[in-house]
Amino acid sequence: MQRKEMTRRKFFRAAVSAVAVPYVITSSALGAGSKSRTTPSERVNMGFIGLGGQGTGHLLGGAWTYVPGGYVARDDVQVLAVCDVRRERRTYAWKRCNEIYAERFGRPNYDGVQAYNDFREVLARTDIDAVLLALPYHWAAPMAIMALRSGKDVYCEKPIAATVRLAQSMVETARSYGRIYQAGTQQRSEYGGKFRQACEYIRNGRIGQLKEVYAYRLPGAFVPTAWTSDNSVAVPDGFDWDLWLGPLPWRPYGGEAGHTLSGLFIGDVNWSPHHYDIIQWTVNPDTKAPIDVEYDKSNVHYHYKNGVVVHSAGYPGEPVGGEGGACFVGTEGRIAVDRNNIVSYPASILKETLRPDDKRVYHADSHSGNFLECIRTRRQTICNPEVAAYTMNAILIGGIALALQRNVHWNPATLEFPGDETANRLLSYTPRAPWCF
Repeated sequence: MQRKEMTRRKFFRAAVSAVAVPYVITSSALGAGSKSRTTPSERVNMGFIGLGGQGTGHLLGGAWTYVPGGYVARDDVQVLAVCDVRRERRTYAWKRCNEIYAERFGRPNYDGVQAYNDFREVLARTDIDAVLLALPYHWAAPMAIMALRSGKDVYCEKPIAATVRLAQSMVETARSYGRIYQAGTQQRSEYGGKFRQACEYIRNGRIGQLKEVYAYRLPGAFVPTAWTSDNSVAVPDGFDWDLWLGPLPWRPYGGEAGHTLSGLFIGDVNWSPHHYDIIQWTVNPDTKAPIDVEYDKSNVHYHYKNGVVVHSAGYPGEPVGGEGGACFVGTEGRIAVDRNNIVSYPASILKETLRPDDKRVYHADSHSGNFLECIRTRRQTICNPEVAAYTMNAILIGGIALALQRNVHWNPATLEFPGDETANRLLSYTPRAPWCF
């Protein structure tokens, strides 16, 4: 099968031609008449941007993506585009998707999936309903914002934003354009409901009044002023380094370009979103109430107005909580939960089932399924923009305390550190031209 990658010039030439001669994908091309239960008109047409381990896992199936065979195996999804700045990644994804569909639809020459280097060409396609973004950290919010503005629904892997201002812009854009957004903090939906169980037990007072939470991970923040490097090597063939950098200040390629580059972030913005998302869900704070962030050299402590203190360390001697979870300590016991286990002290806490009149939280058993369902119903997702931004902001303000090595006071109602211009300067950064968000 000959490779058909859409270049920018070819794309815009095709777009002009399409005005005169519309390109129609027939129902037979999309599987009508096959054993599939979903008609082509009911499928969600998707593009996948970012095809590293996580992005390819979502597309084709893999660890931490929770969809056997990936989205391409789903009957209710039609993959139309794959995109990556690395040629070898997009070529592999393009080839595999077309092979899978060729076998499923009984069409040996199937070529309905196209490959792109530039994500803007994917966003320009009016036949794509939604995109899944699995990107370098600095690209997550900017690309999500551009996708939302283009009319696409968005599933975005963590961290959803590198700065507080970008997180807020993403929230406002999703609201203004009426788009569906799901953050890739999958623990609310996956792992047999253990995190939801812990949340509901604690919210319903099973450990008494919640007093302390142990997060097991440091927060983190984006600090581009510290980003320096003298390394300079040849850019690998087929790698668009300039587009990978995007809004970041220009720097010669130094041989590294994965999730991020050394010196761009302090602390942890990769693993901590899972921990802090579950904590925010369970603590359920007043989202407009101020938060005091205490720095003590080896730890960060969040003091919420409801009296709960969150520590960015593990509970002494408790092994449960490190795999994406936390340990919650109340006046009458504690619960520790992570991806592998949920335990309570005393053990009797978890032996008593929830009562019919107990409060419940948003219930979803599949993170991807919840996203697709909400695309159809236009209901808010379980990790909607406001939820995602509030969690990410907690991580970022803690990271700013780490960067400044001192306490900070945060007002989420105004999204600023009152009277603290040094800390406020870390809430945003100036993107490199021509990128503007």
